[in-house]
Amino acid sequence: MRAVVQRVKRSKVEVDGKIIGEIGKGLNVLLGISVEDKKEDISYMKDKILNLRIFEDEEGKLNKSLLDVQGELLIISQFTLYGDCRKGRRPSFIKALGGEKARSVYNEFIDQCKDSVHNVQTGEFGADMLVSIENDGPVTIMVDSEKIF
Repeated sequence: MRAVVQRVKRSKVEVDGKIIGEIGKGLNVLLGISVEDKKEDISYMKDKILNLRIFEDEEGKLNKSLLDVQGELLIISQFTLYGDCRKGRRPSFIKALGGEKARSVYNEFIDQCKDSVHNVQTGEFGADMLVSIENDGPVTIMVDSEKIF
């Protein structure tokens, strides 16, 4: 699994001109799922993302997690995070998991996050979405369950 995690003041996602998910202070997570992902990757990513210390403490240092600040979470499926651009000009998405298998992993990730976060919003899996992100900082972190970055 791969995620782009952004600390936000607010974020929302629209499908067909309708807002389907919206949060205030928290994290916007663009989540990509690989054909190589295992069940353990879901828990690893959930724990890593929810406990990333990327919110400021009283001294202005990045010492607090989403859980510490009781922030909100917007999770968007993003298969293009597995786009491989090393060859040619068109990305290859051969490593991205698709279809119902990806939907199942995505939903399991959401369910696990809901166990810890009071407000979890989502995009619509497989839909064409308009995502608005008001990045705070900006703070943007990449997380990968294979720990390649």
